[in-house]
Amino acid sequence: MGETSANSVILCPGQGAQAPGMGREWAEASPAAAAVFEEADRRLGDSLGAPLSAICFDGPAERLDRTDVSQPAIYTCSVACHRALEAEAGGSIAIRATAGLSLGEYTALHLAGVFDFAQGLDLVATRGRLMQAAAEASAGGMVALIGAEEDQAEAVCRRVTEDDGELLVPANFNAPGQIVLSGSAAGCERAVARAEEQGLRATALRVAGAFHSPLMRPAAEKMADALASAPFQPPNIEVWSNVTAAPHDSADMELLKDRLVQQVISPVRWAQTCRALAGDDTIAVIAWHELAPGAVLRGLMRRIDKRIRVTSHDTPRIEA
Repeated sequence: MGETSANSVILCPGQGAQAPGMGREWAEASPAAAAVFEEADRRLGDSLGAPLSAICFDGPAERLDRTDVSQPAIYTCSVACHRALEAEAGGSIAIRATAGLSLGEYTALHLAGVFDFAQGLDLVATRGRLMQAAAEASAGGMVALIGAEEDQAEAVCRRVTEDDGELLVPANFNAPGQIVLSGSAAGCERAVARAEEQGLRATALRVAGAFHSPLMRPAAEKMADALASAPFQPPNIEVWSNVTAAPHDSADMELLKDRLVQQVISPVRWAQTCRALAGDDTIAVIAWHELAPGAVLRGLMRRIDKRIRVTSHDTPRIEA
């Protein structure tokens, strides 16, 4: 992992980072990583239609891209990567803080000791199933606004909602100039036209549904039930919330669970989180690391703050 200290920040990827072959090199190189995939296979059985490790390593992409599959797959791959890095370092890795993009927040909470791997896998698998079902039950979609600032994105949503009568809300504040909107299928279609009127470029995304929007409310309500009975422990390191772009309250587990419920229907404030995590007074002493799969968060950070160098660990070969 390179040099680590209590000033290391671990970034955990979310849905969209998946790709066939993910985690294979880690599993082949590290017994610790292989053990995580083996545990996931035992835990999930045939619930995904095939062993999770087989889907991660071999695809097909069409199955891996399903929300109910990609979420447990990414969580497992990220934890496997972290376990391998720990083994390489000869034990636990000192972490100053951790944050995850949407689904990745569950990985971050696991790293902080809020729940063990198996409990987290159960929650993530439930989340994926509920969001897949909510997507299939509603005609929704998502649109990426290229080059837009937050006020411009809000303006597009207002025009579509107030003038066109369609549901459209900001869903992901990923980075400057990269904001994703979410809503009804008709709302997403209107968003493209409204964006062009403002001189912006909008592109429809190939996703299952309107994630992080009110159309996910059925999933959020059922996720609240699943979280209510989950035994959470206070985080032993700082974990940042997607909803507030601030650290979770380590003394209030019910509030933490509520934030995870809100996360399903609220915008992901990733750019704000990364800016706040950096802080001008600490930027020089923080080592930033991104767990597998992919290097999406490293790419976003280049747009959020060019001073920050993120080391990605998509494979055992370090990518900086």
